[in-house]
Amino acid sequence: MTGSAVGSDDGAVRAFIGSFTSAGGRGITVAAVDDGTGALTPLGSTDTVPDPSYLALGHGPGPGGGALYAVSETEHGAAAALDITGGVPRPIDGIRPVDGSGPTHLALAGGHLLTANYDTGSVSVLPVRPDGSLGPVASVLQHEGSGPDADRQRAPHAHQVLPDPSGNWVLSVDLGTDSVRICALDTTTGALRLHGETALRPGTGPRHLAFHPADGHAYVLNELEPTVTTCRWNAAAGVLEPVGETPVLPAAAQDDDAATYPSEIVVSHDGRFLWTANRGHDSISVLALDATGEKPALVTTVDCGGHWPRDLALDPTGRRLYAANERSGDVTWFDVDPETGVPRRAGSLDAPAASCVIFA
Repeated sequence: MTGSAVGSDDGAVRAFIGSFTSAGGRGITVAAVDDGTGALTPLGSTDTVPDPSYLALGHGPGPGGGALYAVSETEHGAAAALDITGGVPRPIDGIRPVDGSGPTHLALAGGHLLTANYDTGSVSVLPVRPDGSLGPVASVLQHEGSGPDADRQRAPHAHQVLPDPSGNWVLSVDLGTDSVRICALDTTTGALRLHGETALRPGTGPRHLAFHPADGHAYVLNELEPTVTTCRWNAAAGVLEPVGETPVLPAAAQDDDAATYPSEIVVSHDGRFLWTANRGHDSISVLALDATGEKPALVTTVDCGGHWPRDLALDPTGRRLYAANERSGDVTWFDVDPETGVPRRAGSLDAPAASCVIFA
């Protein structure tokens, strides 16, 4: 463990930054967030979890309510629970195998931690104990299928797993099969049952999904083609229905020879805008949403402030966006114009091999 422990009981907002230790990253860095400017001030870091590429926070009482969770995106695949009450995160009870390779995303649902395992194309479920620690894997849902891209879609590649806003369903986004699976989680046993699978246009390579705050729509960001697929979401029936696609880059950029691989999608708290991070083009796209939520329109793109933005996060106030620029090794923050949704660069923090940012 590196860095110094700093108390965290003053109620101030903190940011947690994940990074690839195998590429020179510090592991998990904790930083204070200035309420007035959004500036990040590092407080310390820990490298006890190898390649903690994605993080999730427990909220409220109950299992995992005060803990930080990290995947270890390695060949053998693992996840860890960390105590954040004292400053620099400390492992609660070691690192748990997830019975899957290359876990790249995780989420909490129904008293369990779920990981999306990219290399093996599966979703693992681990129980969260009363002290926030993780139990052994309770179940693994294996995805099946492939896509037309011979290099990227020869097999399933689960890239994200998340609960829907109702808490009744778990969705897993698979880049390799061009689909989103809707599952039901048995909160007693940890078994994950496939309820349905929504096929998206072949070759688009869906990566991440975000819900509209009104809960009637979801937006799937595609990695292999720089587009967003808009879907209607029926929480009562657990049905996801694609209704259209929108480019996230202007026509001139789409015709450019340089490839673009979108990475993350964020919807504003008021449901008026969505933003995407675009690796290769090294930009943030701003899309305006109409009153129906079904017709995103590209407004503009702005420079991401670095190179290869792997993650994009909205702060708790909704006033700022933070981009984790993996290859330039920084986290850059932006003030968001509340009328237009356009971000304006405000500052940056050195963060080698940065992969994600979350707030507590």
